[in-house]
Amino acid sequence: MPEKSLKNRRSFPPEFKLKLCAQMACGQHTVAQLSREHSIKDTVLYRWRDEFLEHGAEIFTRSQTQSERIAELEREIGRQHMEIEILKKASKILL
Repeated sequence: MPEKSLKNRRSFPPEFKLKLCAQMACGQHTVAQLSREHSIKDTVLYRWRDEFLEHGAEIFTRSQTQSERIAELEREIGRQHMEIEILKKASKILL
């Protein structure tokens, strides 16, 4: 019987979950309203809200680590560009 219930389980995209969490956080809709509108149990909405509150800060830390990665790659490109220029000059001298 548990296998049958897993087949009927609905899944929701992250964007949809974020939209509902934002509506709950801003006070646009209550959990009960969203639960009725979308036919989702209120416990599921509370779980999504808790996950959002717990992991919401990671959204902003990812952008920081991405900018650090971009800066690192730009430095690497600069080094490689300098190496290429040096090798070009060396090849002209050797030929």
